Amino acid sequence: MTITPTSRLRDVSRVSAPQALAIQNFLQGAVYCWCKNRPDEWFSLRDLMGGTNFYWEDTPLIALYEKHKGTSADPVKAAGQDAGWILKSVVSRDTRTFETREANMIREYRWRRDDA
Repeated sequence: MTITPTSRLRDVSRVSAPQALAIQNFLQGAVYCWCKNRPDEWFSLRDLMGGTNFYWEDTPLIALYEKHKGTSADPVKAAGQDAGWILKSVVSRDTRTFETREANMIREYRWRRDDA
C-alpha cells in the first residue's frame, strides 16, 4: 500500500541480490509479528532488531555488518543504518498502510489498521 507521509527510499549497496532478498523477507516477518502482537504501537528497526535482538549472527542481517567490518569506524552503526533503509523499503511495499514519523533521531512506523 503506502507509507504516509511519503518518504524517500534509498538502495543499499554492496549486498548481493540473494542477500538483499533474504534481509527483506526477514524484516517483513518481523513487521508481521510486530503488527500481530502490538498493532497500535510505533516501531523502528531498533525495536525489531536492537536491544535483546542485537545478536545478528545466523540471520540475514549479518551480511550488513560483514560489509562494514574493517571499512567503517562503527560497523554496527553503519549496518543498522543500512537495515533501517531496507526496513523502510519493506514497509513501503507492504500491502498494508503505515504511518511514519521521525522521533528520537530514528524513523518509526505504525500500522494504520483502518485499511485492514
